Amino acid sequence: MTTTTLDFLRHGEPVGGKKYRGQMDDPLSEKGWTQMRAATAGETRWSAIVSSPLSRCKAFAEWLAEDLSLPVQLDARLVEVGFGAWEGRTAEQLKQQDPNCIINFKRDPVAHRPEGAEPLADFHARVVAAYEDLQLCFADQHVLVVAHAGVIRMAICHVLGLPPEQAYRINVGSAGMARFRIENKAEQRFDSLMWLSKGE
Repeated sequence: MTTTTLDFLRHGEPVGGKKYRGQMDDPLSEKGWTQMRAATAGETRWSAIVSSPLSRCKAFAEWLAEDLSLPVQLDARLVEVGFGAWEGRTAEQLKQQDPNCIINFKRDPVAHRPEGAEPLADFHARVVAAYEDLQLCFADQHVLVVAHAGVIRMAICHVLGLPPEQAYRINVGSAGMARFRIENKAEQRFDSLMWLSKGE
């Protein structure tokens, strides 16, 4: 039997605080660096690190890889969902135009998608493809994956068999970490999920 472990770590707080950042490339704040260092402190079992290429993930992944003498690679499929017209805006700013827009989006992120946003089905498909490739490329290894809240939500929906429309009912805090364990035995596969930390 082979057991592959993928630890998905969300980035810490970026410069500018909470907002619908999507694919904007804001760097980590000092608080964000502190959050991520705390989330990974004492962990030495990883054999490799894979990261989103956005700087709020990449900078920490490269720093940690150097610190632990591990290989690091970037995967563009791990970038956050594109939020279209919402990118760069806070929830408070959006609610000024439509008080119900956030709750409507979380309840039905297809019918109430921001203008110009990446289609949810496309986002889900690229994250699932990345997840499946990771468990093949790193079979029987323990890997850290540095990514975004939306990416972790899509991976959770994939493993638990949930429709991606339910993803925004899952809370993933800054520097939160979810562990996915993939067990393969005699052509049978079982994927499981455990929260290591829900973050801040």
